[in-house]
Amino acid sequence: MSDTPYPAPEVNLPRDGGEMLNLADLRPNGVVLFFYPKANTPGCTKESIGFSEAQAEFKALGYDIVGISKDPVKAQDKFVEKQSLTVPLLSDEYGTVSEDFGVWKEKSMYGKTYMGIERSTFLINGEGQVVREWRKVKVPGHVEAVLEAIKEL
Repeated sequence: MSDTPYPAPEVNLPRDGGEMLNLADLRPNGVVLFFYPKANTPGCTKESIGFSEAQAEFKALGYDIVGISKDPVKAQDKFVEKQSLTVPLLSDEYGTVSEDFGVWKEKSMYGKTYMGIERSTFLINGEGQVVREWRKVKVPGHVEAVLEAIKEL
């Protein structure tokens, strides 16, 4: 986890529903930007539901929540509908933003290596600076840890 502020890469991607969402348009609010590997998988579902359920708490602290995966918009739509998610989910289908944030990594499962998104979260302040980051996130307790970090700012 890095605590050194640095400018957040630009994010302008289609969200569930197909509209474009530019993180800069959310200012002066801060943003909790979470990258997840794949829609409708167990860990990603728990994480997305957790952020959705805590959305009002984040909003009260001046932070919006946005999720990103490489799933196409249609998959994001199905994920939102099936899980009743309330946070916007962006489609980084070509992986540009994932690469810009350094979350597109070589992974391994059952002895096979492949490229995929490393579950990560970035805390971006109202000036567009990344002020905290979490890499290789474990889902249990993560939403609470991010909330606590915001309260400590």
